[in-house]
Order: sequence, then structure tokens, then C-alpha cells
Amino acid sequence: MQVARAQQPIAAATVTLVLWMISVASFLPPMFKYTSQSVLLIIAAGMAIFVCLVLHLFFIAMAAKRLDRSPVLWVVISILFMPVASIIGLILFEWFSEQEKEATA
Repeated sequence: MQVARAQQPIAAATVTLVLWMISVASFLPPMFKYTSQSVLLIIAAGMAIFVCLVLHLFFIAMAAKRLDRSPVLWVVISILFMPVASIIGLILFEWFSEQEKEATA
């Protein structure tokens, strides 16, 4: 039953991670020439990076807590190895969720 409660934070963490990656991509070489032409775009992208990161970490902690795992550990790992650890963590959350669903069925 805990798996069903964790599905929403996992989905929200995935969405915020994708939005964070898009915001970071605006500062990488192919897009930077467009972003750097407007101060407003630079500020908006920077704010989007910050907001998406905070929300992503919040949803990771919420999902970990609902799955009876250590929220602090998952958040620290996500911060230290961002974005690779977040991607791997979300995949593991989902994989364990699917296995638990199959075990209860």
C-alpha cells in the first residue's frame, strides 16, 4: 500500500528533474547564444533551476519517506551526484514499486 502513496511524489520528482535539465540546458553552448541575449531569460532560467532543484529534492524526500527509506540519505545522494543519482534513484524507486506490486498481486 505504501507503493501507491509514493507514486505521486515519484512522478512529480521526475517532472521537476526534466524541467531542471531543460533549464540547465539553456546555459549550454547550443542554446547559450540565445539565452545570453536577454537578461530576462538569464534570470528566468536561473530561477527555474533553483525552484526545480528545491522541488525535486522535496519530492525525492517525500517519496523516500513514504517508502520507509531515509529521506536525508536520498536527498544527500541526489545533491552530491546530481542529475545521475536522481535518475538512477527514480528508476530504482519505480523498479522496487513494480516488484512490490507484483509480490502483492
